[in-house]
Order: sequence, then structure tokens, then C-alpha cells
Amino acid sequence: MVELEKKSSDELKKRVRKRNRGKKNDLQKVEDEEEETHNVEENVDGIQNKIEKKVKKVKKLQGRCKTEEEEEVEAKEEVEEDEKKVVVVSKGIMTNETFESLNLSEQTFEAIKAMGFEHMTQIQAGSIPPLLEGKDVLGAARTGSGKTLAFLIPAVELLFKERFSPRNGTGVIVICPTRELAIQTKNVAEELLKHHSLTVSMVIGGNNRRTEAQRIANGSNLLIATPGRLLDHLQHTKGFIYKHLKCLVIDEADRILEENFEEDMNKILKILPKTRQTALFSATQTSKVQDLARVSLTSPVLVDVDDGRRKVTNEGLEQGYCVVPSEKRLLLLISFLKKNLNKKIMVFFSTCKSVQFHAEIMKLINVESCDIHGGLDQNRRTKTFFDFMKAEKGILLCTDVAARGLDIPAVDWIIQYDPPDKPTEYIHRVGRTARGEGAKGKALLVLIPEELQFIRYLKAAKVPVKELEFNEKKLLNVRSALEKYVANDYNLNKTAKDAYRAYIAAYNSHSLKDIFNVHRLDLQAVALSFCFSSPPKVNLNIESGAGKVRKARNQQARNGFSPYSPYGKVKSTPKEA
Repeated sequence: MVELEKKSSDELKKRVRKRNRGKKNDLQKVEDEEEETHNVEENVDGIQNKIEKKVKKVKKLQGRCKTEEEEEVEAKEEVEEDEKKVVVVSKGIMTNETFESLNLSEQTFEAIKAMGFEHMTQIQAGSIPPLLEGKDVLGAARTGSGKTLAFLIPAVELLFKERFSPRNGTGVIVICPTRELAIQTKNVAEELLKHHSLTVSMVIGGNNRRTEAQRIANGSNLLIATPGRLLDHLQHTKGFIYKHLKCLVIDEADRILEENFEEDMNKILKILPKTRQTALFSATQTSKVQDLARVSLTSPVLVDVDDGRRKVTNEGLEQGYCVVPSEKRLLLLISFLKKNLNKKIMVFFSTCKSVQFHAEIMKLINVESCDIHGGLDQNRRTKTFFDFMKAEKGILLCTDVAARGLDIPAVDWIIQYDPPDKPTEYIHRVGRTARGEGAKGKALLVLIPEELQFIRYLKAAKVPVKELEFNEKKLLNVRSALEKYVANDYNLNKTAKDAYRAYIAAYNSHSLKDIFNVHRLDLQAVALSFCFSSPPKVNLNIESGAGKVRKARNQQARNGFSPYSPYGKVKSTPKEA
């Protein structure tokens, strides 16, 4: 009996040990499975990482192997994508602040009311108060923002409070880049001075110097000037009293420096009294503008009403470009102008000769037009400018002399027939339309296929443009008739040859030679656009290709100029006071 119980007990112990061993084996299996799963996951992660690295490597290699055609297609796609992303966020150029709140003299306030203004624009609200307090101002604002009044109102108030009279000489000088802008600024100043006894005059190239000197000697409290003529009078006009100068205004400073007046400006600043108030206004803040601000301003208040906005052009502006073969450019222009005779249109060309030639072509096809360029005498330029300004419709053919600062009302279209030298020039050209609060306008840039990469520069400069298609079948077929006119008329033939030569010379001097390369031009196609069946025999005097392109690229690199930095190197701005 005892043996049986012992045997049963041993068997029970064996069963328990066996069951425990089974549990241990099961637990080990689970742990082994978990470890195996973990190892598999690690392997999968490793494989995924390797795949991702290889994909990146392949993409990188693909990027290096892009052809020029692929880059052009990509440029188009990027621009189209950018158009979808652009969100116009704008409070407009007007503010709720009134001119009445400025505590201006009764004479100035009455003049402003007579001009029809009640509320200030952003640049006026930002600039006038510090200028009235005697502070220096560095103003950045797009064209059509009302900056002429932003500096003229404080200038008039300063002269009034200082009790200036003709015997005190000149108290305020305003420097403008072009004669036309100076004329327009003087007209606004005369309206502001309607109820004051202060005197205003203007000195610009093309006017009678002796008459100007006499006016200065008689006492001009407010003097509007272009840089070259102002320097001339400062150096040579004996009766010029400027020792009492209280304020210097430099308008459109970037354009003044673009026109190679940098040396003149430095000389002017050395001659004028150092103790004075200075206001500097500019649509773009280039490195040269920053240099000028550094030497001319003291602890300036920075007024930048455009800071952070998505677009550098006017809000009501629709912008487009079309890609046209060289030989079809003239036909496109003629067809467009014929279709829009009831509109107000400005057409920009790169040279005076080109303006002259196309003005003659307009006469042949019975399209009324007027023209402004540097080759005209000042009286004709002034008359043409004011006639076009007052007109409800019309066509103005012009060079960039008309591209800055001029306030021409209700321009419907800006056509850039010849491409601008750089994005800043594009911005200034299209600034002639959609000016002011709620204004609308359209702009068209004409490019040949070789120039499409210029769109990258515009995109980098925050200029949204979309491609516009044109129907070749709808272009007016007037080429053969125009070629006959040019072939049979000696004077017209000479004008066409001069324009052809000037166009190629301007192309050769373009700052963006990686895009606008004269050696890639199809001269046969260019000749057709100037109504020649074959390239005329003219001395082009073009420097040999590759070296000049390399030289231009090196120069652009030194200046920090690229599709991603369309304004070049921009140094740090003066701190706000």
C-alpha cells in the first residue's frame, strides 16, 4: 500500500515537472517569436532607409542631367504653380488718417482740400509726421503710392514756418531722375503753394540755362532739379544762395543711381550744407541706394509700407507674357494695337532709334501714336507727355525715360515690346498703370523663345506673371507691304537700319547675358521684325561671344546678382529711429 502511494506521488511529480517544462517551452517560443519579429522590423526599416537614400541619389543625378528644354518646361511649371499659390493680402494704399489731423498751416490745408484729398496714403501717413518733426526719412514704396505729396507737404510747411522769402535763397531742393518727373513735381508744388507767398522754380537739362540762373538769383525757395543741371548751377551760378538750405529730398533714388548720376550725387552732397534734413525715397532698396542713404541720412526713420507683401507690383495689375518668334513680333504688336485703338497704351522699346522706326510704321498703317525718347528736344517731350496725360485714349511709344515716377492717369495697357534690362526696370515700367487705390491695368511682356528664363528672375523678384497665348492665324499679314515701303523709301530704310543696329547693340549690352545672349539671336528673324527680307549690311561691332558672357556672369556674381537675388547685394538698412 505504501509502495503504491509512493509510486502515485512520483508520477504526480513527474507530470507537474513535465507541465512546467511545457510552459517554459511555450514562453521561450513566444520570446523567440517576438525577437524574430523585432529583427524583421529592423531589417524592413533598414531596407526602407536604403531605398530612400537610393531614390534621393537618383533624383539628384536626374537633376544634374536636365536639358535646357526640361529647365524651360520646369520654369513654366514653377511659374504656373506660383500663380496658384499667390494670395493677395493688401489693405490698400489708403489709411483712415486725415490731413486735418496733421495741424498744417491753413494755406497748405486749403490747397490740399482744393486738390481733392482728405485721407492720407500709407507712405504719407508714415513719412509726413517725422518729416514735420525735422527727422531724416528713408522711404520705400511702390509707384503710385502718393509719395510726391509725402515730401512736398513737409517741405512747404518747413519753408512757411522758417518764413522764407526770395532774399533768403533756396531752402528746399528736390532732386528727380528725369526731366518729366521734375516737371510733374513742380506742377504739384505750385498747387500746394497756391495760397503761400513762397517761390518755386525748376532746373533741368534741355531748358535755357541763363533763364534758370536768373530765376535762381531772384530767389527760389523750393527748387526742383535733375542731378546734372543742379550740379552745374551749384558750381557755376554766382547768384545761387543755398547756404540757408534746410532740407534735401532725393526722389526715385534708385533710378538716379541707375542713370549713372552717382558721381554727380556725391559732388552735390559735398557742396550742400551738412546741417540739413534729408529725405530719400526709392521704389527698390538696392545696395547703391543703401550706400547713398548711409552718406546722406542721419539716424533716419525707415518708412517701408511695402514690407512683407507678396507682390512688388500694383495690386490691380494683371500681368502676362507671351513667347513669340522674332519674325512675328512686329505683326503681333500691330495686330494688338489695331484691336485696342480705344484704349490708353504705353509701348516700351530699348532704344530711341527703335521708337523712331516704329512711330513711322504706325503712320504707314494709319495708327495714331505719339512718342517720347531721349533724342527729342525738351519742349517736344514736355508737350507730348502732357498731351498723352490728358488724353482718354491713345498710344505712346517710349523708352525708359517715361518709366519712372510719372503719374499718367488711366493707362489701360503697358506693352514691353523690348525686354527690360532687369526685374527692377520691369517693375518701374508696369508702375505706369494700376496706380492708386482700386485702380486696374494690364501689362504684357513680349519674349522670344530664347528669353523664357527671364521669368525665373521675375518670380524671384515677387512678380507674378502668367503666359498668354496668341493665335498666329489672327495676326495681320502686312509684312510684304511694309517690306516694300522700307525697300523703296530711302529715309525709312535708313531709319529701319539704324533701329536694327541699335536693337542688336542694346541686346549686346544687356546685363543678363546668360539669357539675353546676342550670339544666340537669329539675325534673319530679327531683320524680318524690322521689315527687311534679309539682314541689312550694317556694322554691328559685336564682341566675340563666350568671353563676354563669362565676364558678365563673373560681374553678376560679384554683385550678388542671380535669379534668386534679382536686386543684387542688399546691405543692411539703417535702423529705425
